[in-house]
Amino acid sequence: MTTPRSKSPKPQNSFRKDDSKDETTFWDKIGTLGRKKRIKEVQEVQEEGKYAIDSPGNPAMADVPPEEYTLEENEERTMVEPKSYSDPKLQELMNILIDWVNDVLADHRIIVKNLEQDLYDGQVLQKLYEKLTREKLDVPEVTQSEEGQKQKLYVVLGSVNNILGLTGNRLSQQKWSVESVHSKNLVAILHLLVSLARHFRAPIRLPENVTVNVVIVQKRDGVLKNRTVIEEITSRYDDLGMRCERDAFDTLFDHAPDKLEVVKKSLVTFVNKHLNKINMEVKDLDTQFHDGVYLTLLMGLLEGFFVPLYSFNLSPQNFEQKVHNVNVAFDLMQEIGLAAPKARPEDIVNLDLKSTLRVLYNLFTKYKNLY
Repeated sequence: MTTPRSKSPKPQNSFRKDDSKDETTFWDKIGTLGRKKRIKEVQEVQEEGKYAIDSPGNPAMADVPPEEYTLEENEERTMVEPKSYSDPKLQELMNILIDWVNDVLADHRIIVKNLEQDLYDGQVLQKLYEKLTREKLDVPEVTQSEEGQKQKLYVVLGSVNNILGLTGNRLSQQKWSVESVHSKNLVAILHLLVSLARHFRAPIRLPENVTVNVVIVQKRDGVLKNRTVIEEITSRYDDLGMRCERDAFDTLFDHAPDKLEVVKKSLVTFVNKHLNKINMEVKDLDTQFHDGVYLTLLMGLLEGFFVPLYSFNLSPQNFEQKVHNVNVAFDLMQEIGLAAPKARPEDIVNLDLKSTLRVLYNLFTKYKNLY
């Protein structure tokens, strides 16, 4: 056996000491490998725990057996079945809605990444409502307490329901509540955003016939019972803005803004030729038709009849009165033989310029030679 050559003479016991040192180093290495393996195992467990906490929607929660829930008698809790999260159509819908919300709130530098985690406290929903309606809500900007968050949600969702017409007898049609949104109920949040997107004619195409399996757990007679139901989030849409074919106005808006201005000037000239007869004048098509007053009066002038003042609101004060006025104008159009407008009254009230131009252009086509 060849021993390492020493740089200086050493006693014999020094050789044995060096040999034992080599043996100690070897076992130290074995111990180090063991420690590294244990550290890796700990890191893997930590990563699994972090994923369980941070994973979107916490689908793993659905694996908790019903007996783990603490419910009051007749109380219900719902959750999305884990396999529904992997549905491509549901994922597509969620991504489209997230992108839409982020586009609307781009000026506020708000970035939504997860619908359940980012919308439950009412902050984002407040900003979304204010941006879409151009109305300021009287609520605190930041609320940290659970009570404060629910109070904000109460105001925001109440305003949303008014805009959507979910008041009085129709209130039962709402598919969300303060409790469901604050508890991060994905189904309730999806229903809310889909309704807002459709109402305000969001420039998005929602995937049709999106459904999710919802597990409902209820306590009855002291026993927890669960059942699974299929919840429809979107259906088939045939109204303008959701499944419409592109027309000339889409092309003008997208590719020929200069020609669009020419069309607007022609329509302003057309409507003023008739409104001037009653000393009224339009200067801005973008805003002056949204309350339905000019549109209703224009229909009477074009057909030569007087529209009773009691049939519409000459000075509308709220959204509902404006929608009523536009409905009156639309009804008059159908009574004189025009096709029912594809736009909804809410589109006109919400200052959707394309819808306004389409309605006025139909009138221009029929009455352009009328003096």
